Amino acid sequence: MTASEAPATARPVRIGTRASQLALWQAGHVRALVQGLAGAPPVELVEIRTSGDRQAQVPLWQAGGRAFFTREIDEALLAGEVDVAVHSLKDLPTQLEAGLVLAATLPRGDARDALVSRTGAPLRELPRGARIGTSSLRRRAFLARARPDATLLELRGNVPTRLERLRRGDYDAVILAAAGLERLGLKSEISEYLPPKEFPPAVSQGVIGVCARAQDVPTLRWLTPLDDPGARLATCAERALLGGIEGGCQVPVGVVTRIHHNRLYLEASVCTLDGTRLLHASGSADVSLMPGSLAAAAALGEQVAGQLLAQGAAELIAGQRRELAVSAP
Repeated sequence: MTASEAPATARPVRIGTRASQLALWQAGHVRALVQGLAGAPPVELVEIRTSGDRQAQVPLWQAGGRAFFTREIDEALLAGEVDVAVHSLKDLPTQLEAGLVLAATLPRGDARDALVSRTGAPLRELPRGARIGTSSLRRRAFLARARPDATLLELRGNVPTRLERLRRGDYDAVILAAAGLERLGLKSEISEYLPPKEFPPAVSQGVIGVCARAQDVPTLRWLTPLDDPGARLATCAERALLGGIEGGCQVPVGVVTRIHHNRLYLEASVCTLDGTRLLHASGSADVSLMPGSLAAAAALGEQVAGQLLAQGAAELIAGQRRELAVSAP
């Protein structure tokens, strides 16, 4: 049965989501896209509290394991309590739970990091010793490289909470994902978009990932049309890279990906937390051939990961993890 032939009385599709404003926006966006398809069934949102929500005061680098913001939603999906899981793809582990598939990657938003300062000043003009808040080790590492004088402070909470803490003076500036600010209508808060060459974004940053059960054909037929080929190719390469270097939230790795004339370009950087050592690798692949383009993208990610490992990325990462086990960055 095609989407257009589906009966109007089809059972509701239940979307599992976190309850933050950004997560609800993303889930609502997926609901609107599904309901825009001919013959679409009703779509319901189901709010699920995750480990990341319960441990809002724990620095992300201290959180044990991965899937800090996704595990409980995926468990509900596997249990049949929801039919769809909507995530910020950068939060999703490179290895999905058995029985789940990444059914759709939505068109990528702005992948850059954004600086929001209390005075509106860009990063270079912040005063010496400026207090900058971020929960990301990647952002800390590249900040330490660009502004070694800055005082880097932990920052947790949803986007509005982080901005409120900035306004009340806890920080001089904070760094957030540009896509999240734009999706919440907060683009005017941005003081500066940080250049990707100096602040390479997180793997899959700006992409909304939609998961479903691998065998749930009735649900998958509504999600497949939402998949964006460009976002799929780019994130396939990026996630293969991350898996290749055994990365996660405790690895300061950033990527820059683009597609030009059927060629996918990938650049990746791994940086020490003090910003003093930087590893860089890049490559490209022909993604014009279907259906082999995804395999080419994954191979590109593995190739660039191999370059980083050859430069000593494994030892660098192991050293960072040992340091983190002793003290906060």
